[in-house]
Amino acid sequence: MKATPQPAVPVPLITAAQIDKRVQELGRQITEDYRGRTLHVLAVLENSFVFFADLIRSLDLPLLCEFIKPLYRDRQTGRATTKEIFFSPEIEVRGHHVLLVEGILHSGVTTDFLVSGMLARGAASVKLATFLDRQAARRVALQPDYFGFLVDEKFLVGYGLGSPQMGRNLPYLGSGAPEEEGT
Repeated sequence: MKATPQPAVPVPLITAAQIDKRVQELGRQITEDYRGRTLHVLAVLENSFVFFADLIRSLDLPLLCEFIKPLYRDRQTGRATTKEIFFSPEIEVRGHHVLLVEGILHSGVTTDFLVSGMLARGAASVKLATFLDRQAARRVALQPDYFGFLVDEKFLVGYGLGSPQMGRNLPYLGSGAPEEEGT
């Protein structure tokens, strides 16, 4: 029987203990900022699911929790092709204080679209929490209100990040193969 080649073990960049400590710090800060209010927490799938789960457990607030996933399609206008971003189903946010949770903030284009859309639909406030902030990749004037760690690496795995086939289950964050970078 032929052995299946195993993927290389990612080089750890941020340990599980460092992640846990930072998530608890963020939880305390967000709890203080929203004390006395109900918070509507939206996880942007897929990269945020582990961070989202740990973060909401660290919050001492009444919460509404939902998941959203961006859908993309190419739109041809003459010779130019643009990418359309849409979400389905629409989340009811009118009058709610919304915390949008991302796994990693890259260009910020999709996140900026989401924040603008929530405000246009009547959210009382919208703030952004991201596990990782890659500021060097930003294409819009958007900064997270809460972030775990600043990073420069192009492809990261672990703690919910990575390709669907590898790495998402690691309790730490590591650098991985560059073949399948997230958006």
